[in-house]
Amino acid sequence: MDSKLAQRRGPGRDASADASVDLTRLLDLVGAFPLQTVCVLGDMVLDEFVSGEISRVSREAPVLILRHRHTEAFPGGAANAVNNLAALDAQVLPVGVVGKDASGEALVGFLRGKRVDVSGIVSAADCTTTTKTRYLAGWTHATEQQVLRVDHEPRILLPVRVQRAIERNARRMAKRADAVLVSDYGLGAATPSLVRRIRARILTLDSRYRLREFRGARITAATPNESEIEAAYQTTVGADAHRLGDVGQRALHELGLAALVVTRGKDGMTVFEPTARGPRGPRTIPIYGSDAPVDVTGAGDTVIAAFTLALAAGASYFEAAHLANYAAGIAVMKKRTATVSRAELEVALRREATAQR
Repeated sequence: MDSKLAQRRGPGRDASADASVDLTRLLDLVGAFPLQTVCVLGDMVLDEFVSGEISRVSREAPVLILRHRHTEAFPGGAANAVNNLAALDAQVLPVGVVGKDASGEALVGFLRGKRVDVSGIVSAADCTTTTKTRYLAGWTHATEQQVLRVDHEPRILLPVRVQRAIERNARRMAKRADAVLVSDYGLGAATPSLVRRIRARILTLDSRYRLREFRGARITAATPNESEIEAAYQTTVGADAHRLGDVGQRALHELGLAALVVTRGKDGMTVFEPTARGPRGPRTIPIYGSDAPVDVTGAGDTVIAAFTLALAAGASYFEAAHLANYAAGIAVMKKRTATVSRAELEVALRREATAQR
């Protein structure tokens, strides 16, 4: 797609007023992904998966003994968003911190192997790389089940010198990017105060625990899941569409957003946008693919990666949400912390277009 056309359209302009989108237009947007650069500011995590075959019950305690099969490691948290953007063929500029430990080396090495510019990631000896280790148990030729998760997280705030280095890198990388994606897992790399000092044409937010604390930042759009927005407003949505509409509009207004996308698992996504004549009614996008996912680990990272990249390519918010919905539907049918390639996304869109015809 002509990059000048993408700039002229800009984010936030719908191709149509109804709930449908032009799939040919979505394919054009995906074709423009390699021309985009996205800065990812956030908490870098290593996701570990330890697989074992159930051997017997221990004599020492009523617990299973697992015979170790293998251990796999993948980028998680903000690093998973980076990995998804790289898989979608975008240029990615990650900013965050890792410790000078085995997990940090593995994480940076993985991203470097994907040809990602890792110069914005601070490596500090007095920091711990957040590592989430999931233990999976199963019989031979049977589906594995997660039986335990152990998280290794920093116990102290990031040192001031590390915070300053992150801010310097964030400012430098944001200037080179078409969009900035903020992935906040509450670990200190993407604080609300820092994000308020970042300037970007497109600034998207995925915050696990403190969505409302980003008031005053120039956030373009946010992509909380249903449980996160429930926690932010101390309510329960469930099947109550009115309540979802209420908290969605409150978040839209309170954070000064141009769009809010609430992901709702098997109930799809709900998109909120203001208009010149007042708030637009929320629009729901049904899930793409199966409602029986294989593994939802990191699906939110896939959503915001595809959503942000689509906005950078010139998509409207509704178009970007549709592309994120397709990407998430593909990702959750894979095991572990998965990514979606640009080719996979194009295949899904072409298959959908054929089915519609």
